[in-house]
Amino acid sequence: MSIKVNKLSKQYNGVEALKEVSFEIPSNQIVGFLGPNGAGKSTLMKLLTTYLIPTSGEATVNGYDILKQSKKVQQCVGYLPEHNPLYLDQYTKEYLGFNAQIYKIDKKRIDEVIVLTGLQQELKKKIGALSKGYRQRVGLACALLHDPKVLLLDEPTTGLDPNQLEEIRSLIKSLGKDKTVLLSTHIMQEVEAMCDRVLVINQGQLVADKMITATFEKQFLVSYTQKVSLTLLQQTPKISKVVAITEKQFVFSFLEEENGAEGIFDFAVAHQLKIIQLEEKQLNIEDLFKSVTQS
Repeated sequence: MSIKVNKLSKQYNGVEALKEVSFEIPSNQIVGFLGPNGAGKSTLMKLLTTYLIPTSGEATVNGYDILKQSKKVQQCVGYLPEHNPLYLDQYTKEYLGFNAQIYKIDKKRIDEVIVLTGLQQELKKKIGALSKGYRQRVGLACALLHDPKVLLLDEPTTGLDPNQLEEIRSLIKSLGKDKTVLLSTHIMQEVEAMCDRVLVINQGQLVADKMITATFEKQFLVSYTQKVSLTLLQQTPKISKVVAITEKQFVFSFLEEENGAEGIFDFAVAHQLKIIQLEEKQLNIEDLFKSVTQS
């Protein structure tokens, strides 16, 4: 298992930023990490890089314990933080060379990551003169220098224009073929475009874990001619949830494999209920996010 997190918690001055979060990510999987501002996404990433020490719980990265084998973890993790720290008075190649010395990497690797991240045209500029999008590329290039097995990317597409966005998406997808990528973002389309799976965190707790390739729940908006008891409708076979909009209108949720419309009709006939509206809606990642993070 490339990343394994078991009941990981972190407190700041008695305030819980993470509350017993657990999940596992296998090798070569791109995982989207979603959550509202302040939910604990950056805290979790900093724990996995060993920058922070957990209050309780445990985690391993590429088989190495984040507490007992922190140096080994650092050697196999590439990290692009949300606020990308760069030396603005250095040139791109100079900055990458400085980091390459720290990792004791062959200088040929510098040219490789420059091409990989599309920085060739900006080498004559100091980092301070680069656009925000190109600064993100420099940070990503630095994260890739030591060819890590695990990439932790915190808002990697911030500040990119549409063309740059497409290029970085393609790059991250190609990196996922031989690396594990945990990608934090607020952009739902990013997850749909790049990721195999999505984790959602809210108020420090993991509230959803879904494969992108698997479809989400089906929902049906159903209106009846008369008032209907919510308690009665909750007896509908194979539903996962029913929510009342009004006394005559309800939203039913079914697992994808269930024939929801047929179940709703059969139940209505059995209980002499008259349906005047039945509208199906397929949940997407944005719907999932809203459903698990809204109070």
